Amino acid sequence: MKNDHNQPVNLLREINKLSKVAKAMSILFVVLVLLIFLLPFIPYQQQHASAAVEQPSKETDGQLLNSVEDFKMSPYPDTEDGKMAAYGEQLIRETYKYLGPEAPKVAAFTGNRLACASCHLEAGTKAYAAPYVGLSALFPVYSGRDGKVGTLEDRINGCFERSMNGKKLPIDSKEMLAMVSYIKHLSADVRIGKRIKGQGFVDLKVPDRKADLNHGQLVFQKQCVSCHQQDGQGLPKLANNPKDGYVYPPLWGADSFNDGAGMARVITAAKFIKGNMPLGVDPSEPILSDEEAFDVAAYINSFDRPQKPNKELDYPVLSQKPRDAAYPPYADNITQEQHKYGPFNF
Repeated sequence: MKNDHNQPVNLLREINKLSKVAKAMSILFVVLVLLIFLLPFIPYQQQHASAAVEQPSKETDGQLLNSVEDFKMSPYPDTEDGKMAAYGEQLIRETYKYLGPEAPKVAAFTGNRLACASCHLEAGTKAYAAPYVGLSALFPVYSGRDGKVGTLEDRINGCFERSMNGKKLPIDSKEMLAMVSYIKHLSADVRIGKRIKGQGFVDLKVPDRKADLNHGQLVFQKQCVSCHQQDGQGLPKLANNPKDGYVYPPLWGADSFNDGAGMARVITAAKFIKGNMPLGVDPSEPILSDEEAFDVAAYINSFDRPQKPNKELDYPVLSQKPRDAAYPPYADNITQEQHKYGPFNF
């Protein structure tokens, strides 16, 4: 009687075992079908995976650029991107030709006849002259002047509105795309997000005093007149006609940068001057002292230049406004004259 009572239970156990085996066989069948289907692709994937592992990156083999001074220009590839980058270099070197006041009305975006290369020397490849090398690796980045995170295109348009005393380029224009392509070409060997040696300007110890304009004039007469001329109006490529740009750009007046540009700030201008002027100086062995660069920068910025409209909208957070920004409003009670000429010990 005991064995007869357990017989249905044993039968159920056997049925469960058979069910599990059936499920396992079904899963195995599905796996075999998938393997048969995917088998032709496995060698291809393995081959490319091996290539990816074996191919060294510039980062792992130490070829990433650490200094603008080590930069060497690579040839433009024979692609659409390469052609756009090459056109971008033309725009940087001859901005006045393609986008200046004498350009067709639809292409006139600058209010002066400077070139981007007037400040970004050697078409943006010279160390400590605000080079473009590695620049695209840093963007997007927060801009205190705009009070927001800005793109590389925003930064370019900032130059057009200020240094070029003009107006913004359309973001999707051929010219904007070309200049961005050029900057990316120069930045190809720089790690994303990394700042490298030689970007920006040289260090300068700002004198703890008001700028001396008389001393600045003496420095200008000694070091600057031979290129920028006695009147500071530069040397046009065509005699008395700046439509084809300048050999040496004007430092003030109607055809120079406006008062919202970075170069209109004394400390910024002094750093640029110390590391790059007289033209051709080695930034590691400057000719001008900190005090000479400071005073001549103030002298240059003591002259009239175009006025940028709506400067009061700059630096929405006024505490982020640079001390040498020579236009109000300010977050402090320091006079506008001291903001322009110093001393900057506040």
